[in-house]
Amino acid sequence: MSQKSRADIRQGVHSRIRKKVRGSADRPRLAVFRSLNHIYAQVIDDKSGKTLATASTTEKALALKTGGNLEAAKAVGKAIAERAQKAGISTVVYDRGGYVYHGRVKALIDATREAGLNKHEAAAEAAAAE
Repeated sequence: MSQKSRADIRQGVHSRIRKKVRGSADRPRLAVFRSLNHIYAQVIDDKSGKTLATASTTEKALALKTGGNLEAAKAVGKAIAERAQKAGISTVVYDRGGYVYHGRVKALIDATREAGLNKHEAAAEAAAAE
Protein backbone atom coordinates (compact mmCIF):
# COMPACT_ATOMS: atom_id res chain seq x y z
CA MET A 1 0.00 0.00 0.00
CA SER A 2 1.51 3.31 -1.03
CA GLN A 3 1.68 6.23 1.37
CA LYS A 4 -0.26 9.42 0.76
CA SER A 5 1.46 12.74 0.37
CA ARG A 6 0.58 15.72 2.54
CA ALA A 7 -1.23 17.26 -0.43
CA ASP A 8 -3.40 14.15 -0.85
CA ILE A 9 -4.28 14.14 2.84
CA ARG A 10 -5.17 17.86 2.74
CA GLN A 11 -7.36 17.26 -0.31
CA GLY A 12 -9.27 14.57 1.57
CA VAL A 13 -9.77 16.85 4.56
CA HIS A 14 -10.87 19.64 2.23
CA SER A 15 -13.44 17.34 0.58
CA ARG A 16 -14.91 16.39 3.96
CA ILE A 17 -15.10 20.04 5.03
CA ARG A 18 -16.81 21.09 1.77
CA LYS A 19 -19.56 18.53 2.35
CA LYS A 20 -20.47 20.42 5.53
CA VAL A 21 -19.64 24.07 4.81
CA ARG A 22 -21.98 25.91 2.44
CA GLY A 23 -22.18 29.59 1.67
CA SER A 24 -25.43 31.40 0.98
CA ALA A 25 -26.40 34.86 -0.16
CA ASP A 26 -26.89 35.91 3.48
CA ARG A 27 -23.69 34.30 4.75
CA PRO A 28 -21.24 33.48 1.94
CA ARG A 29 -18.18 31.25 2.30
CA LEU A 30 -14.72 32.77 2.76
CA ALA A 31 -12.37 30.22 1.17
CA VAL A 32 -8.63 30.28 1.86
CA PHE A 33 -5.97 28.76 -0.37
CA ARG A 34 -2.34 28.77 0.69
CA SER A 35 0.65 27.97 -1.49
CA LEU A 36 4.30 28.08 -0.56
CA ASN A 37 4.77 31.64 -1.79
CA HIS A 38 1.26 33.16 -1.76
CA ILE A 39 -2.10 33.15 0.00
CA TYR A 40 -5.49 33.71 -1.63
CA ALA A 41 -8.96 34.43 -0.23
CA GLN A 42 -12.36 34.43 -1.94
CA VAL A 43 -15.86 35.23 -0.72
CA ILE A 44 -18.19 32.83 -2.56
CA ASP A 45 -21.97 32.50 -2.74
CA ASP A 46 -22.40 28.75 -3.28
CA LYS A 47 -26.13 28.98 -4.11
CA SER A 48 -25.56 31.11 -7.19
CA GLY A 49 -22.00 29.90 -7.80
CA LYS A 50 -20.53 33.41 -7.88
CA THR A 51 -17.40 34.89 -6.37
CA LEU A 52 -18.31 38.13 -4.59
CA ALA A 53 -14.85 39.35 -3.53
CA THR A 54 -11.22 38.26 -3.87
CA ALA A 55 -7.82 39.19 -2.50
CA SER A 56 -4.38 37.64 -2.84
CA THR A 57 -0.71 38.39 -2.38
CA THR A 58 -0.22 38.35 -6.15
CA GLU A 59 -2.08 41.67 -6.54
CA LYS A 60 -0.07 44.76 -7.34
CA ALA A 61 -2.53 46.87 -5.33
CA LEU A 62 -1.37 45.34 -2.03
CA ALA A 63 2.29 46.10 -2.91
CA LEU A 64 3.77 43.25 -0.87
CA LYS A 65 7.41 42.23 -1.16
CA THR A 66 6.64 38.60 -0.38
CA GLY A 67 3.43 36.64 -0.03
CA GLY A 68 4.58 33.75 2.13
CA ASN A 69 4.63 35.35 5.58
CA LEU A 70 2.28 36.41 8.38
CA GLU A 71 2.33 40.13 7.47
CA ALA A 72 1.18 39.32 3.93
CA ALA A 73 -1.61 37.07 5.25
CA LYS A 74 -2.80 39.85 7.56
CA ALA A 75 -2.80 42.33 4.66
CA VAL A 76 -4.87 39.93 2.52
CA GLY A 77 -7.28 39.36 5.42
CA LYS A 78 -7.80 43.08 5.87
CA ALA A 79 -8.25 43.59 2.12
CA ILE A 80 -10.81 40.77 1.73
CA ALA A 81 -12.78 42.07 4.72
CA GLU A 82 -12.91 45.60 3.29
CA ARG A 83 -13.96 44.33 -0.14
CA ALA A 84 -16.62 42.06 1.34
CA GLN A 85 -18.06 44.90 3.40
CA LYS A 86 -18.08 47.11 0.32
CA ALA A 87 -20.14 44.37 -1.38
CA GLY A 88 -22.60 44.46 1.53
CA ILE A 89 -21.40 41.35 3.39
CA SER A 90 -20.95 41.46 7.16
CA THR A 91 -20.92 37.75 8.08
CA VAL A 92 -19.20 34.82 6.41
CA VAL A 93 -18.64 31.11 6.89
CA TYR A 94 -14.91 30.36 7.13
CA ASP A 95 -13.53 27.58 4.92
CA ARG A 96 -9.89 26.97 5.83
CA GLY A 97 -9.52 24.64 2.85
CA GLY A 98 -8.17 21.65 4.75
CA TYR A 99 -5.28 23.62 6.21
CA VAL A 100 -4.59 23.60 9.93
CA TYR A 101 -5.94 26.70 11.71
CA HIS A 102 -2.44 27.96 12.48
CA GLY A 103 0.15 30.34 11.08
CA ARG A 104 -0.79 32.20 7.89
CA VAL A 105 -4.35 30.81 7.75
CA LYS A 106 -5.02 31.91 11.33
CA ALA A 107 -3.46 35.33 10.68
CA LEU A 108 -5.69 35.88 7.63
CA ILE A 109 -8.88 34.86 9.43
CA ASP A 110 -8.03 36.90 12.54
CA ALA A 111 -7.34 39.94 10.34
CA THR A 112 -10.78 39.62 8.74
CA ARG A 113 -12.37 39.60 12.19
CA GLU A 114 -10.36 42.65 13.28
CA ALA A 115 -11.39 44.46 10.09
CA GLY A 116 -15.08 43.94 10.89
CA LEU A 117 -16.26 40.64 9.44
CA ASN A 118 -18.31 38.47 11.84
CA LYS A 119 -18.49 41.11 14.58
CA HIS A 120 -20.89 38.91 16.55
CA GLU A 121 -18.15 36.27 16.94
CA ALA A 122 -15.67 38.78 18.34
CA ALA A 123 -18.27 40.00 20.83
CA ALA A 124 -19.07 36.45 21.93
CA GLU A 125 -15.36 35.62 22.39
CA ALA A 126 -14.83 38.76 24.45
CA ALA A 127 -17.80 37.91 26.67
CA ALA A 128 -16.52 34.35 27.13
CA ALA A 129 -13.05 35.60 28.09
CA GLU A 130 -14.47 37.72 30.95
